[in-house]
Amino acid sequence: MAPTASPSKRLPAGIWALGFVSLLMDISSEMIHSLLPVFMVTALGVSMLTVGLIEGAAEATAMVLKVFSGALSDWWGKRKPLALLG
Repeated sequence: MAPTASPSKRLPAGIWALGFVSLLMDISSEMIHSLLPVFMVTALGVSMLTVGLIEGAAEATAMVLKVFSGALSDWWGKRKPLALLG
């Protein structure tokens, strides 16, 4: 018989909720990420160069925001407000 975890070692409900929300966000973004360039080229008539520029700008913005939000989180010493904002 496998030992059960003591109540003090169980994960809080907030951790489970954040994990579930993160899972759903990852699934939805992966579904859209592969179809968006096709939609932009076929339905909107955008050139492949423009799609590449948009994708590059989006990735660069995300990376820069991750750096600054990490530094801000370290400076504040509080993670929860930034997690809620994100």
